[in-house]
Amino acid sequence: MASVTLTELAKQYPNGVRGVDGVDLEIGDGEFFALLGPSGCGKTTLLRTLAGLETATEGRIDIGDRDVTTVPPGERDVAMVFQDYALFPHMTVSDNVAYPLRIQKVGKDERSRRALETARGLSLGALMERRPAQLSGGQQQRVALARAIACHPQVFLFDEPLSNLDARLRLEARTFLKQLQRSLGVTTVFVTHDQAEALAMADRMAVMDSGRIRQVGTPREVFQRPANTFVANFIGATPMNLLDAQVVRGQLDFGGFTLPVPESATGVAEGDKVVYGVRPEYMGCAAGPVDGAVRGEVRAVENLGVNVLVTVDAGEQSLRAVVPEADEPDLGDTAYLSPAPGRVLLYRADGDGELISA
Repeated sequence: MASVTLTELAKQYPNGVRGVDGVDLEIGDGEFFALLGPSGCGKTTLLRTLAGLETATEGRIDIGDRDVTTVPPGERDVAMVFQDYALFPHMTVSDNVAYPLRIQKVGKDERSRRALETARGLSLGALMERRPAQLSGGQQQRVALARAIACHPQVFLFDEPLSNLDARLRLEARTFLKQLQRSLGVTTVFVTHDQAEALAMADRMAVMDSGRIRQVGTPREVFQRPANTFVANFIGATPMNLLDAQVVRGQLDFGGFTLPVPESATGVAEGDKVVYGVRPEYMGCAAGPVDGAVRGEVRAVENLGVNVLVTVDAGEQSLRAVVPEADEPDLGDTAYLSPAPGRVLLYRADGDGELISA
């Protein structure tokens, strides 16, 4: 097993677009690390550059104690599982799993032994003579994983391997993949645009935007303390409340109502313009007046299952709260929303919208 270190890594295409733009990143030995971001943010380009399928324009890639920046893909000791699994349709499961070993010139008997051993570990032993067209999506995914595992690589690279599965199978595969990675202890880099996957599976994660990393941290750190307004707006099943405000006479003025400046706020002064952030999950909703609450009219009520997402209009601003289904208000009701203590975040209103307050 090995750690992965990226130093000022960049990938620039001939048209001048920088798919990866000066990335510095350290991934620990045996860590399950997720690269998360919207489509086109550069996460797959970063993964392919790490694999050697794209050539780095600048910077350096180290796997363990080896500089592999210019090393051919087949000599980097990594195994990649692609979004479409990239199985050979004319080959059996056995031949697909053993194919990388064949490229590495492993003997036929050893190839067969390792392929069967790995396949059995993934409950594929009875499917060895089938072809990909005779397999379900989940079975094809396991064949792709078996092919990667059989190589005994130092690093696994996963490019959205769950995206072609239906919702229920994706949940099952998510659990299976995390358990498998823990049992093998192989350093894993997992690319996804699905934040639920990243939050559930990763030991740590990086959120990317426009080829750059905007935040690195544990899932809990990224969810509870987004480092900037981009991450705050991107992370979470329901969008974070992000409201423009100005510090006026020690209060946050929202142009229709005011709220106290959080006691933990640092680096803000009279007249400063800020962005007030609080997740809907951390907002209380009451039918009557509450100290420090915002009064407004219920504009939308959306069923989330056991919870309900309530949108309240307060002047020109809208706020959302996630409340238990038994406590949901009706459309048109007056509601009072209040943030949970210690859950308010303040961001700079200019620049990159960096976090300025816990």
